[in-house]
Amino acid sequence: MELRTLRYFLAAAREENMSRAAEFLHVTQPTLSKAIQALEAELGKKLFVRRSFSIELTEEGFLLRKRAEDLLTMADKISGEFAALEDVTGGDIYFGLAESWQIGDLAAVIKSMKEDYPGLRYHITSGDTEQVTEKLDKGLLDFAVLAEGPDLTKYHALPFPCPDVWGLVMNSNDPLAEKKVIRADDLIGLPLFCSEQSWERDLPRWCGEKMERLQLEGSFRLAYNASLFVREGLGYLLTFDKLIDTGAESGLVFRPLAPRLETKIYLVWKKYQLFTPIAARFLAAARAHFTRE
Repeated sequence: MELRTLRYFLAAAREENMSRAAEFLHVTQPTLSKAIQALEAELGKKLFVRRSFSIELTEEGFLLRKRAEDLLTMADKISGEFAALEDVTGGDIYFGLAESWQIGDLAAVIKSMKEDYPGLRYHITSGDTEQVTEKLDKGLLDFAVLAEGPDLTKYHALPFPCPDVWGLVMNSNDPLAEKKVIRADDLIGLPLFCSEQSWERDLPRWCGEKMERLQLEGSFRLAYNASLFVREGLGYLLTFDKLIDTGAESGLVFRPLAPRLETKIYLVWKKYQLFTPIAARFLAAARAHFTRE
């Protein structure tokens, strides 16, 4: 199975049309069709359902699409890493990030490095712990930022300078906005928004048995998206402080939870990982910055 054939397959899957995919790849349609047919023969599975003017992925096609994307990303990353070995002015670094206002510390390190290494290129993926650690384990990322304690049998970890503080985001005219802090009893019976990961791991350690009386209205991976639902009066958002604009003109307010609930944020990387020169320089710069903070 050649990487070139996988690139052909992904182009066809993306365009959902053999002619457009062939045009994108700068090959003839017969060349593309023969490559796809050879791939199907090699795997022993149909990858596309052919229609009059379009193609659709089969279940097996969807599986291959995910695997092919990972394989090609890894192949491109390897090529970039070897090219960067001779590049003393830059290279590529791949990050998977949880949501936190402290990502600003990461941005500050990168900004400082860009001044010394103008050829630095960084690639950002956002997601929860499961999403980013999956890519980290596959070698698709150099570093991940996790909003929970990492598995220290698999990863090295550098804690961010401060923990993130939990609270409730609501409309400024809501009666709860009059409170200085929010307790578990205040949330009973309310439609709540939260990330699925935090609902299962963070909130139970805060409210204990009362967790059974709380209602998850909807789960969101991105706090900003959830805040749009809050603006419409559809519920209340449990999230970190400083993620959502709660200024006077926003119409939203943030109130901390009581007792105080905090989550530590970590920069992590795989044990025994071999870094490119630019990734090693980034780690050294991050250590120095976090120590100063």
